[in-house]
Amino acid sequence: MVLLILSLFLFTKESSFAQLGISHEIGVLVGPASFFTDYGERWEIENNVKNAGFGIGLVHYMNFAYKAECNCYTSDKYFNDHFKIRTEIDYFYTTLEHYGPVASKNSDGGKLLRAMHGKTQTFEIGTHLEYYPISIRDYTSFGYSFSPFASLGVHFVNYQPDAYSDFGSLSNPSNVFHTFRDGINLENGSALAIAASVGVRYRLSPSSDLAMEARWQYYDTDWIDGLNIDKVKYPQNKSNDWVYWMNVGYIYYLNY
Repeated sequence: MVLLILSLFLFTKESSFAQLGISHEIGVLVGPASFFTDYGERWEIENNVKNAGFGIGLVHYMNFAYKAECNCYTSDKYFNDHFKIRTEIDYFYTTLEHYGPVASKNSDGGKLLRAMHGKTQTFEIGTHLEYYPISIRDYTSFGYSFSPFASLGVHFVNYQPDAYSDFGSLSNPSNVFHTFRDGINLENGSALAIAASVGVRYRLSPSSDLAMEARWQYYDTDWIDGLNIDKVKYPQNKSNDWVYWMNVGYIYYLNY
């Protein structure tokens, strides 16, 4: 349904965009996403690997280097030849467990941590300004096979956390590790995220690219996972939640 709505929007707007000398690209991105939250020790390798989920995104690019209405390149301006605007809809999902030295102990605290299980999912829509140091014109005309890029953007996020304990209700303090007793909120919410990425495109054909991207997204809240601890008492998790997403994608040029 989302893909249908996005397609309808693109095609109904295409004629008006074409008059502005803009062409279009659409694509899909998919790959593992590692969440850095209040579950486990944030910088423990095991925690970061095992708490990885996945992400999928539908993307649209406004390409200013190529005019759709005349099948020709635009005038040689730096912005036209080195920048694109990307809009996208993303979905992230992961299950969350407590890993680390404390959770691995056979103590009451370790048992409480191991008994706690969580998950979260986010639905995001955002826009990015994408910079290509190599000429977009030269790349699309097969002057180069690879084109690196970097981007910076902002996302509006809807998040939906969930959690439970093998010992019973999380509203019972005796079932919760002391760090989290006043820091659990499993209600859905909304937030903003700053997204920064680096990546590269590979030219597959005159009308398609393969893309690889590494992205960091920092949320303006610490409730993405449903946990938010007292950062003065417990500085080991002093940052808001964020995610590292490594994705590959297929990009199709609509106007070539």
